[in-house]
Amino acid sequence: MMKKKSVSARKASLVLFLCQMISALDVPLDLSQPPTITQQSPKDYIVDPRENIVIQCEAKGKPPPSFSWTRNGTHFDIDKDAQVTMKPNSGTLVVNIMNGGKAEAYEGVYQCTARNERGAAVSNNIVIRPSRSPLWTKEKLEPNHVREGDSLVLHCRPPVGLPPPIIFWMDNAFQRLPQSERVSQGLNGDLYFSNVQPEDTREDYICYARFNHTQTIQQKQPISVKVFSMDSLNDTIAANLSDTDIFGAKPVTERQPVLLTPTGSTSTKVELRGNVLLLECIAAGLPTPVIRWIKEGGELPANRTFFENFKKTLKIIDVSEADSGNYKCIARNRLGSAHHVISVTVKAAPYWITAPRNLVLSPGEDGTLICRANGNPKPNISWLANGVPIAIAPEDPSRKVDGDTIIFSHVQERSSAVYQCNASNEYGYLLANAFVNVLAEPPRILTPANKLYQVIADSPALLDCAYFGSPKPEIEWFKGVKGSILRGNEYVFHDNGTLEIPVAQKDSTGTYTCVARNELGKIQNEVHLEVKDPTMIIKQPEYKVIQRYGQASFECVIKHDSTLLPTIIWLKDNAELPDDERFLVGKDNLTIMNVTDKDDGTYTCIVNTTLDSVSASAVLTVVARPNPPFDLELTGQLERSVELSWIPGDENNSPITNFVIEYEDGLHEPGVWHYQTEVPGTQTTVQLKLSPYVNYSFRVIAVNEIGRSPPSEPSEQYLTKSANPDENPSNVQGIGSEPDNLVITWESLKGFQSNGPGLQYKVSWRQKDVDDEWTSVIVANVSKYIVSGTPTFVPYEIKVQALNDLGYAPEPSEVIGHSGEDLPMVAPGNVQVHVINSTLAKVHWDTVPLKTVRGHLQGYKVYYWKVQSLSRRSRRHVEKKILTFRGNKTFGMLPGLEPYSSYKLNVRVVNGKGEGPASPDKVFKTPEGVPSSPSFLRITNPTLDSLTLEWGSPTHPNGVLTSYILKFQPINNTHELGPLVEIRIPANESSLILKNLNYSTRYKFYFNAQTSVGSGSQITEEAITIMDEGKMAMASRQVDIATQGWFIGLMCAVALLILILLIVCFIRRNKGGKYPVKEKEDAHADPEIQPMKEDDGTFGEYSDAEDHKPLKKGSRTPSDRTVKKEDSDDSLVDYGEGVNGQFNEDGSFIGQYSGKKEKEPAEGNESSEAPSPVNAMNSFV
Repeated sequence: MMKKKSVSARKASLVLFLCQMISALDVPLDLSQPPTITQQSPKDYIVDPRENIVIQCEAKGKPPPSFSWTRNGTHFDIDKDAQVTMKPNSGTLVVNIMNGGKAEAYEGVYQCTARNERGAAVSNNIVIRPSRSPLWTKEKLEPNHVREGDSLVLHCRPPVGLPPPIIFWMDNAFQRLPQSERVSQGLNGDLYFSNVQPEDTREDYICYARFNHTQTIQQKQPISVKVFSMDSLNDTIAANLSDTDIFGAKPVTERQPVLLTPTGSTSTKVELRGNVLLLECIAAGLPTPVIRWIKEGGELPANRTFFENFKKTLKIIDVSEADSGNYKCIARNRLGSAHHVISVTVKAAPYWITAPRNLVLSPGEDGTLICRANGNPKPNISWLANGVPIAIAPEDPSRKVDGDTIIFSHVQERSSAVYQCNASNEYGYLLANAFVNVLAEPPRILTPANKLYQVIADSPALLDCAYFGSPKPEIEWFKGVKGSILRGNEYVFHDNGTLEIPVAQKDSTGTYTCVARNELGKIQNEVHLEVKDPTMIIKQPEYKVIQRYGQASFECVIKHDSTLLPTIIWLKDNAELPDDERFLVGKDNLTIMNVTDKDDGTYTCIVNTTLDSVSASAVLTVVARPNPPFDLELTGQLERSVELSWIPGDENNSPITNFVIEYEDGLHEPGVWHYQTEVPGTQTTVQLKLSPYVNYSFRVIAVNEIGRSPPSEPSEQYLTKSANPDENPSNVQGIGSEPDNLVITWESLKGFQSNGPGLQYKVSWRQKDVDDEWTSVIVANVSKYIVSGTPTFVPYEIKVQALNDLGYAPEPSEVIGHSGEDLPMVAPGNVQVHVINSTLAKVHWDTVPLKTVRGHLQGYKVYYWKVQSLSRRSRRHVEKKILTFRGNKTFGMLPGLEPYSSYKLNVRVVNGKGEGPASPDKVFKTPEGVPSSPSFLRITNPTLDSLTLEWGSPTHPNGVLTSYILKFQPINNTHELGPLVEIRIPANESSLILKNLNYSTRYKFYFNAQTSVGSGSQITEEAITIMDEGKMAMASRQVDIATQGWFIGLMCAVALLILILLIVCFIRRNKGGKYPVKEKEDAHADPEIQPMKEDDGTFGEYSDAEDHKPLKKGSRTPSDRTVKKEDSDDSLVDYGEGVNGQFNEDGSFIGQYSGKKEKEPAEGNESSEAPSPVNAMNSFV
């Protein structure tokens, strides 16, 4: 949120208020004027009797006034009282009490008169009274013996002081007695008990009276209260009566409300307008009554009504006649109600409607003094002239009294005087002085010349023109040196001469001239207005939610008028930032390091300049894990349940989402806490299910979005009673570890599951499908039992039942187990192999009888291995491979076989104990496949036209090799492939000489072997024939240059330079004529080279003065050397020495092949030759 205050706006409101209050002119003090009272003591003046009494009376006038006093209506001669002095040039009296004077001797009604030759002004009647703080009268206070539940009033009755004391109740330790709806202090200072309770018994109820004027506190003697409870009262009666007497006090009985104050059903109250109305109702009753207030026939005034003292006091501030009426208080408890009606009448001391104001008139002018006041009852208006009732004052033919108005006509200088208006009724009076000053004065402007006003744009501007003159001058305003008079709705002209611009804009800046004129003259004054840009916060602080110990940062980026110097202040909760080094204030930000809970609050950035102030606020919310719950309580304890309740800890600004309840079993696992349950964050009680024979303690953890709270303190312990086990062990299994045993295992019950002491297990078993009885054994502290002497792999029915000292758990369910397994007895029969291809075979077998498996059938294993390769008779190490086929399968696939090989395999059955005997070995062979690639291909002995190839046979022939296939083709310099040649080579060869090849040519070779099945994967290689020696030198030289990167870069730079030169020539030609360009060839005319146009990069034209033929584009002419047909078209080396060419920026050849040409000399300013690529390159040589 952002707030903006304008200093100029506040000043404007103040000045405007003063302008509205003062419509008359203030007379400059250098001019003659009657006295005006400027300061006086209050009407009711209570003084401290220990200090000097100062009675103020200050006045101004020309000539300076003299002062005199009356006391109790008669002249007070201060010269005759040594204790009284009057301050120099003042009417203020000082009564010296500290040097022996007594304040009581100076009680009375004082009035001050200030007088000069033009009139006399008088002060209010000032009533002087010394304050009093008398002591409490001695009294004997009897102890108060009260029955529990009765009402009680402890009376204070403080001494009468001046002013009345402030009352409060405390104990001997000077601690205020606690008050509540039941016990409270009334407006008269008494202490009221709606009903007493045993805890109200004490002997030090002390009433204190504080007298503020004298700064003294008076103490009443302590009051003793003893409350008798019904139990103690019955015991007392029983001790004093015989057994045959009927005794017994009634128990505490509830009572409906009865009002303790005020008494009766109605009362009246008179209050004066503008005061605070206090109405009180205090009631007795049990239960304690609740008070409610209403106004009959109307509503309680909004914004002015307040309830105090636990709603027993109704407070209405700034009362008016409209607040008169009947106010009803209602006291209610569950047994009934009581009420009281207070009739309120609001009277009013006199108050001004129109107070008389000073009149400044020129001779011959007319005027009026008006004095209008109101009150209840309506006040009486009386006039005085120079302090004398106007009826007996000297007559003035220019004045006429008409009730509350004095009319003046054709005044003269002798008409100057001070008039007093007195408005009074039974509740008070008002006295006002107003003078009539008859002057003849030309205008004068009191505002300083060239005063500078600065305001913020879009706020009011108030330009002062304080003036005086008699007759009253007329005021006009102008803007600028030659500006016209200001008029219109955009300006407001005040009676005191102020010019108001309600909404000043930047163009309102300038010089303003105020002109004051009357019949005696004219005067003017200039003031200056500057309108500034408003200060703005363009990036305000934003709401932050930060985890505890994190970092918070608020921004406050401002924009302001460049001529104003802003200051930025940061506040926290409208107070200064804490003096803490964690708060870092930057130029336009506030950073809080390691935030803590106390950093929570509203942070405000305030930007102040001399003219305005803006502010923006943001809230910082510090969140954290919740505080742990506390006050855990167990209620409703039953054998199998209990209710747990708790009080949540502080949620630390992040709502609690849920509570986690954990328990500890102090009997079986002390110190180990287990999860019990969780409930929503709005719940603070939970019904918990319990197990028998557990010593429970509970704790609660609160969870919010930030995390989990620390655990609460543990609850009290609760030991549940023992009982039979509720459940049996889980995960019961029967698996033999040997062929002749049965191992029965289970998961033991945890401690709290035992439900009582003496936990044991009854283990029972019998062979399935055999009419046998159950065999049982009882064991303890184990989770396994071994049954010996069992048949091999026989099913058994098994059950395990828990029991303790109180009995058995429910009947357990049965599980099926098996005694121990033994190795299978027979091998699979009828093993068959079907070869699918050279690398895959399928094997079949018959299943074995299940009884021969002697255990859980897990599957079959196929062992297979390669005996030898049929293409090579050499034997190698035999590596057996195993494939397992799960379940009761009768076939399987054998992948990854090697072609043209002999294999053996056998099959075995598998159970939990292991493998059975192997079936007889079965032999099978795989057919031929395609060979692998030749082991190597080597090319040696290169000549001008031949190459020698050598190779090795395939590592895996996978059959009988029938031949080798050789394919080759030439590769030119651009890596383009030539025609492919294929040669078939007998399988028994290992080398070959290729002849009739081209010299200096690269060839690529592809080589693979074949069987009857097909061709294997190929191997590749490349080689080059030897270059001709004559050509080699030339090729070497040109390859060494033309294929180098620096050479290509140089050609690109040359091409760019040529382009720049052509552009320069074109520009010069356009400025100063045409430039002839000629090409000279050695044998044939070279094509005319067309330069690039400057504008779009296309080829343009050049011509000389004699020849305007169009130039040909991109033409080529043979050079002085012939290109051999059999040479490579892609290489520049075949073009011989001295070859020059033009290249694009990417290095591509775009020019022509030519020999060197000599430059012809240039004539004049004209070039004899265009800058061709050839010449450009020659210029670098």
